[in-house]
Amino acid sequence: MKLTNRNLQHPVSRRDVIQAGAVGLLGLGMNHLSALQAMTAATQPARAKSVIYIFLSGGLAQQESFDMKPDAPMEYRGDFKPIRTRTPGLHICEHLPNLARISNKWSLVRSLTHGSSDHSLGHHIMLTGSSETPLGFSPSKPQKSDHPSIAALATALLPKRKDNLPPAIVMPDKLVHREGRTLAGQFAGTLGAQHDPWFLEMSPYHPKHYGAYPGYLFHHERGFEKEDTLRFQAPHLSLPQGLSLDRVLDRVSLRDAIEKQNEDLTKLAGDEAFDSTRQAAIGLLSNRKVHDAFSLEKVDPKLLDRYGRHSFGWSLLMAKNLVQSGVRLVQVNLGNNETWDTHQAAWPNLKNFLLPPMDQAVSALIEDLDASGQLDETLIVMGGEFGRTPKIKSITATALPGRDHWGHAQSILLAGGGIQGGRVIGATDKMGGYPISDAQTPENFAATIYEALGLPRETIWKDFTGRPHTLYMGSPIGGLT
Repeated sequence: MKLTNRNLQHPVSRRDVIQAGAVGLLGLGMNHLSALQAMTAATQPARAKSVIYIFLSGGLAQQESFDMKPDAPMEYRGDFKPIRTRTPGLHICEHLPNLARISNKWSLVRSLTHGSSDHSLGHHIMLTGSSETPLGFSPSKPQKSDHPSIAALATALLPKRKDNLPPAIVMPDKLVHREGRTLAGQFAGTLGAQHDPWFLEMSPYHPKHYGAYPGYLFHHERGFEKEDTLRFQAPHLSLPQGLSLDRVLDRVSLRDAIEKQNEDLTKLAGDEAFDSTRQAAIGLLSNRKVHDAFSLEKVDPKLLDRYGRHSFGWSLLMAKNLVQSGVRLVQVNLGNNETWDTHQAAWPNLKNFLLPPMDQAVSALIEDLDASGQLDETLIVMGGEFGRTPKIKSITATALPGRDHWGHAQSILLAGGGIQGGRVIGATDKMGGYPISDAQTPENFAATIYEALGLPRETIWKDFTGRPHTLYMGSPIGGLT
């Protein structure tokens, strides 16, 4: 059965009407927004079905991870030693042994560069894929004039699924500065707030939220910490009292309730489009695969052990389940409070609290997808807002040393989605400070994601004033496929 209206660009399915009834039943409300179809670009064949964007807030030091400089002077090279990988000639940090073992399944870009060494603007740049500072940018709060995030553009531009699952999800938390302010660049900005990506907050902000709790929870100055109130929990997808998931899934049992909402449904059928946010809510609520994705108690204990029984492992395991459920882009924030901001005690903190859980969880994700045959259709990218300074510094006379912010060079890891493993794109100088070959921009980074998702290079999106903007502001990174 199809319900049509001459004001609609596309027919309204019976499923849409049933889910719309569920919107009212769940008390989620109705916001009759302008048609999403008016700004949605037709897609081309996607290189990947989905993308997992792993974001390391705070800035991973390239010299202590994927671009070590063992021959540099002591004040530059740091304490860690390089180890061989499975890829001939490629060496990475000794505290990334699992990634070293499977280096044939991933590649590096060592030459990503942009002009900001400020946390807030750096987040905005790498989460939006735009190096240009928006007019009136504020490091203190997100604004309507910010550029839209990659996740928001995916939300707006990817085709709507029949089951109304949101195209893009950010998890397990919003990115919050240690002072408590939400960082800009995560939202839809000029695209319009109705296209904000879905945030599934399983690790709500906490002033002690550093690292992969519980076992790797730490403070940059004090080292290991214990905080029993900080828990990783399933997102709030609960139904109102008296309405079970089985009842939502059973169209017949909803019939009587829907008939009581004839007035709302009549209005809904005459609208140009449903509120995409509310549709996504019902898509999440009514999808058993999504519910199962958040049920750690249903996971094989051996699988939990491989990913790690900590917030990094749980997050990437759930991200894998979400893309298998049909979500096209999942951004996973590994660490809040700018966890990777290693100004002080960099080497003990990286060795004891940061590199081990990241190495364990990311390698498990890559191997898991590869074993199931899904790595070729899932692009994984990992980076932060910037790298770290070539020269080692101490923030005070008594603090253990670390490195400062550095936008001029960072390394990013890519795997799956047609990426050939064992490749290294670009290089930095002997101190790891500046690209000396094949420099790449955040715009190229974003274009790599858009191409993998099948968004054509001719795609145009419109801001909330109706002005058109080009989606691709750079070219996909070459040499990876």
